[in-house]
Amino acid sequence: MQAMNPGVRAVAMPPESSIAHLYAGSNLADAYAVNLPHQQANQMPMDSLGRHVLGSQPAWAQSLMRVRDAIVKPFGIKTATQLASSEGGRIGIFRIYAVTDDEIIVGEDDSHLDFRLSLLRNRQAGPHGSITMSSVVHCHNKVGRAYIVLIKPFHKLIVQRSLARAVKGGFI
Repeated sequence: MQAMNPGVRAVAMPPESSIAHLYAGSNLADAYAVNLPHQQANQMPMDSLGRHVLGSQPAWAQSLMRVRDAIVKPFGIKTATQLASSEGGRIGIFRIYAVTDDEIIVGEDDSHLDFRLSLLRNRQAGPHGSITMSSVVHCHNKVGRAYIVLIKPFHKLIVQRSLARAVKGGFI
């Protein structure tokens, strides 16, 4: 699928990411990058960058999540409400696994799959640096593999739009 915004581009999975060891054998792995719009974004803490990119979704994505929840609940898969209300550090539905000066790792483990998302900053790329969003999924069973087939097009669209919205909003 083509990026919906010329500033968002598909890129190779970054070998310097702390989730690089998860790429092999994954059922889904993709990465998209965007240039940061100003020097201030290059200096922001990664948890703040993560909240700007992942913290709010447009109404259409929220509607898709409600449909997803209705479909997966009978299979014992965690719903967005359950995920968002889980304990520990979170950005929306995502558990925060690690934060460094230039990367934040979020994700979730469930009965059907394990998911990790990396937001990795490259301070030297472009005029003000760039950020790469990498996603890796490992399925545990047939339910997980079927789930990935169904959500993959929506996943890519949401990732691309999340990055585009963050740039358009100036990461503020």
